[in-house]
Amino acid sequence: MKRTLALGGVAAGLLASAVVASPAHAEKIPAKPLAETNFAAKQVAAFWFGEKMANLIHATPYNVETKVSSKVVAHMPKAPTSKPGVVGSSAEQKPTGTSKNVNLPRSSGKVFFVGADNKPHWCSATAVQSLHKNLVATAGHCVFDTVKGKTTMNKWVFIPGYYEGKAPWGIYVGKIAFTHSDYDAFADGDHNYAFVAVYKGIQVTDVKTDKVKNWVDNRIFKTRAEAEKAQQEVETKTTGWAGRIVPFVSTPETVVRDKKNKEYQQTWIDVSTWAYWQNTEAPALADDKKAPTLKEALELLNKGRGQTTDFKTAPGTGIKVTRVSLTDYNSAKDEVKIGDVEFRVSEDKKSVYFVYDHGYYKANFWAKYDLDYKLTGKIVEITLKDVGRLGDNVSGQGLAYNQKVGQPTYVFGYPSGAHKDGNFAFTGKTLKWTYGKTFPAEAPSIKGEALQGIKSSFTGEGALGSGWLFKYNNSKRFGYLNGVTISVSDTDGNDRYDTSLSPYFDGETYEVYKAAAATDSGSII
Repeated sequence: MKRTLALGGVAAGLLASAVVASPAHAEKIPAKPLAETNFAAKQVAAFWFGEKMANLIHATPYNVETKVSSKVVAHMPKAPTSKPGVVGSSAEQKPTGTSKNVNLPRSSGKVFFVGADNKPHWCSATAVQSLHKNLVATAGHCVFDTVKGKTTMNKWVFIPGYYEGKAPWGIYVGKIAFTHSDYDAFADGDHNYAFVAVYKGIQVTDVKTDKVKNWVDNRIFKTRAEAEKAQQEVETKTTGWAGRIVPFVSTPETVVRDKKNKEYQQTWIDVSTWAYWQNTEAPALADDKKAPTLKEALELLNKGRGQTTDFKTAPGTGIKVTRVSLTDYNSAKDEVKIGDVEFRVSEDKKSVYFVYDHGYYKANFWAKYDLDYKLTGKIVEITLKDVGRLGDNVSGQGLAYNQKVGQPTYVFGYPSGAHKDGNFAFTGKTLKWTYGKTFPAEAPSIKGEALQGIKSSFTGEGALGSGWLFKYNNSKRFGYLNGVTISVSDTDGNDRYDTSLSPYFDGETYEVYKAAAATDSGSII
């Protein structure tokens, strides 16, 4: 669907006004489990730290609903219906230590998870002050799967201060995720945020690997479904498994003739093997299904240079004919003559060349071979050390809601990816910041009718979930979380992203926060 955006250009008077703020949300706050048990949490940690942290290092920035674009139009903010409020940050409750990243908050980090494509990804996120010092805030679609309809992302963790495989303050496995009921049910952009209660942090002190047990490693599965079932058994019985399902051509080779069977690999074969499948194994064909005669096939040839013509022969087999140059034709040295027709054959016998109507052609032969599957990989056993609660290690930002639009705001995140013009301004490796005043915004294409925007050059990939900090104190490195990035936009059409979007944090946001903040998560170990 084409993304459209309407951003509010507001005057100084409007900037002092507030946007929509509804009364406290009366409906039940959806709470969805991420890793319900300590054993499940250990499996999540093993996934990220096994194989020399390959999944962490090779994770890519999440890129779902990242960009919206449209013409800028005015958007009149509405008056608030409840009073503004804040939840104090950790800085207001106890002194904090120094940070190596001057002026950058230790509370910022990356969340890692397995996306709908079954590949590892990451977003930006922020540690938030709570009763149990265990809360993380990010964009809703960095926690809840809006692509394949699954409830939540898989193997979700938060790593504050992450940099190239290093977790200086530990890794925090997500236990329970909270969001607004409208986002849970309708993916409503006005409520595209999530608060996640995380287990106490852990650090890995040792990683050991062993081969997958023989009953799986040496076993051949006829279908992918059977292999996936075996994989699930490995995953549920061991702390971690680093491996994959490998498809391979069956032995002895079997041609797939059933059109309903999609588990095959189309393979180039030599002419003798192709002939074998035609004459020996091919079932009888009805007259209207038979392959064309040689004369009929020649009349069907696409005669443009480089053009190809595909012929299906016996079920599960076929020929691809390509018009080639004289040089290509002469590359085949073996000459074969059948009657008055001269052919040339490549050394591997997989290409047959011929001349027709003053043109040179190459024929290649293929068969659809049945696939089997096997599991390859290693069992991962990790030794963990408990490093304590998130809020005790990096401290948490406060929370602000029902605030006036137009407030100076810092945005902290890990932008990555290119602008529309191809310029790569950010790598996603280090924490970046942008600063400006918020303004009312709309993005109907992502069901956002009461959003807030800020002028920013952040690109979308990686910046999703970035924390918007209101009244940020540059020396203490604390403020109040007042939004999270859910999308970016190029509003002036110059192919450079210039605006970031966030839900407006209102009284209903505070209700979701309260439910999450009251949740204790405990320790993995």
